Amino acid sequence: MRAWLHDEPLLLGPPAQRAVLGLLVLAGGQPVGLTSLIDALWGDQPPASAVNILQTHVKRLRRLLEPGRAPRSPSEMLPYLGDSYRLGVPADQIDIMRFRRLVRHAADGGEAAALTEALALWQGRPFADLPLLAEHPRVLSIVAEHRAALGRYGAAMLATGAVDRAISAFEEVAAADPLDEMGQARLVRAYAVAGFRAQAFTTYHAVRRRLADELGVAPGPELTAAYQEILDEDSRAHVLTGPPIAVDRTVPAELLADVPVFVGRAYELGELDRLTTAPEPDTSAIVVVSGTAGVGKTALATRWAHRARDRFPDGQLYIDLRGYDQEQPVSPSAALARFLRSLGLPGEQVPADVEERAARYRSLLDGRRMLILLDNAASVDQIRPLLPGSAGSAVLVTSRDSLPGLVVRHGARRLDLDVLRRDDALALLRRLAGEWVTAETSAAEALAAQCARLPLAVRIAAELVHRRAPVALAEVVGELADHRRRLDLLSTGDPRSDIGVVFSWSYRDLPPGAAHLFRLLGLHPGTDVDGYGASALLGGEEATARESLELLAGRHQVQRNGDRYGMHDLLRAYAKDLAVRNGEVELPRRVLDFYLYTAATAMDVLYPAERDQRPRVSRPTVALPTLHDTTALAWLDAERANLVATAVHAAEHGQAWYPVQLALVLLRYLESGGHYADAVTLHEHALRAAESVPDHRSAAQLRINLGIVAIRQGRYAEARAELQRALELA
Repeated sequence: MRAWLHDEPLLLGPPAQRAVLGLLVLAGGQPVGLTSLIDALWGDQPPASAVNILQTHVKRLRRLLEPGRAPRSPSEMLPYLGDSYRLGVPADQIDIMRFRRLVRHAADGGEAAALTEALALWQGRPFADLPLLAEHPRVLSIVAEHRAALGRYGAAMLATGAVDRAISAFEEVAAADPLDEMGQARLVRAYAVAGFRAQAFTTYHAVRRRLADELGVAPGPELTAAYQEILDEDSRAHVLTGPPIAVDRTVPAELLADVPVFVGRAYELGELDRLTTAPEPDTSAIVVVSGTAGVGKTALATRWAHRARDRFPDGQLYIDLRGYDQEQPVSPSAALARFLRSLGLPGEQVPADVEERAARYRSLLDGRRMLILLDNAASVDQIRPLLPGSAGSAVLVTSRDSLPGLVVRHGARRLDLDVLRRDDALALLRRLAGEWVTAETSAAEALAAQCARLPLAVRIAAELVHRRAPVALAEVVGELADHRRRLDLLSTGDPRSDIGVVFSWSYRDLPPGAAHLFRLLGLHPGTDVDGYGASALLGGEEATARESLELLAGRHQVQRNGDRYGMHDLLRAYAKDLAVRNGEVELPRRVLDFYLYTAATAMDVLYPAERDQRPRVSRPTVALPTLHDTTALAWLDAERANLVATAVHAAEHGQAWYPVQLALVLLRYLESGGHYADAVTLHEHALRAAESVPDHRSAAQLRINLGIVAIRQGRYAEARAELQRALELA
């Protein structure tokens, strides 16, 4: 649902608020009672504050629709009448009212013109953006009205000889109700008139099987008659005919130019060869190449498409759907119009309705072997109308989203694209930056790592090297070592090839909860988190945090490794920058409380006899895992890197209590497990923190611990020095 004020689109607010306006639109100017509104929004379980919520929605809608209304003056757009609200908008300004008026006038003469104008108002299923209204009786009534108008329009087009438009209309009617024998019979006759006898027979037999399987009946007289008519060549005289529309069988070649300096991806190219072979003889192959921003999805798809173009002699269609662009994404309707013209349909014959366009598109693809490359798709809804309806063609989709709906419903197969392999990243950098890389191998490896081995970032870094020449490569690496400056240095000024801007397109479409978690992950000093670590970041339920992690993983904003989730350095730098700009500059205290308490709990499980020798830790108000004999050690092993990283972070940010207590809690685990390097790092930071307070008692114990670790490593001189200093502190 959309609305405009003085030709300017309005932001209608959250779904429930839009649903209130939608219910008032459906009433056609008649009052709608509070009870009806409450029933539509909440059913049998409305909240106690339902009336107050409705009043708030109406108040906000009034501000949108009447921005110039004086305070406390009566509303003309949304007046309150007793216990009802009414939408005071003229009928000619509401599309559904105009649609109904045109359909009524169609019977008075000029049916084809009136129905064409009426159906041109149709933008898809009504209130598709409001699931609350999907099954509302008035919405279902509108769907039925549209279907009836399509049937009348198809008959009118058939009578005037516009067979292709008739077929598109009848295909849409038949698809909406597969068991409607009258609608299917009209489609069979239209196919026969157009000369598509094979499709006519296929449609009849498909309906016959469906009727038998689902209803246990044979076709009725209308459908049987349509079938008998196409069996007899002379039967054409009994139906209204017209010359089928001639469509030039063009061979489009719309692929982008192949990518220069393409390196690696041999395995992925081979996988695309395999995946784009249809799994069954009567199906089309659909493949989704998914991955994070800048990982090279378009480059891979384009390279493979050029290699495989001989497999598709009828041509290649390409469109950038701009699903994550700053501009408006390409709608299915606009994409279909472009493809229809590419397939040879004259512009004046492109249908107005998106469903009609999709039906015509499927008809034109029938019998062809084509490659359809749908680049930068954001959702399944953006793709679904662009899928062929018959075997022979292949669809290759690139997206930052995993598009599980396309896999589940349409049998798509997925190729998740990872960052470049180390050798491939170096090879790409070498070919782009030349002599500097060859001369400074170690600096080149560091530069590739700083770019997270993302092809886009590597290309930008190579350009940076060229701009800084003859500065040594090591100096460029030194500049990029500062995480806070790295995104700025890897900036091109081009919004389509600027790494920070490209990341922003994915972030912009995240729901608030997932966006919040994404920013906080940038503040986390560790490498990855599980569901409990994420819930500590958010301060909420573990299930909620895990849902956000799954969403971020599905959109390749984080990488999943088992039950843990992390992000590469460039994304982490971007997320941290977002957090700082959003006022979230510190790692929340609850995260440190979570790690400290859970570590203490694990140690109590593993070493219960030493419980009294460790600091007592208060239970935090966050979700906590359940630890026992078989899980405590596994948790410590999985979180060891995070425990050390958070301790270092806390010591550097003036939170001395945390590294001190954590070191005193973890000593036995670290030294008995042989994790000496982590033990030294943790204790050295804890010691500096204790001395800064100062806390001599803790400092003495920490030096004893360092002495123990040194003894385990056979470094007796260091152990003697630490223990001597501990004695002095004690």
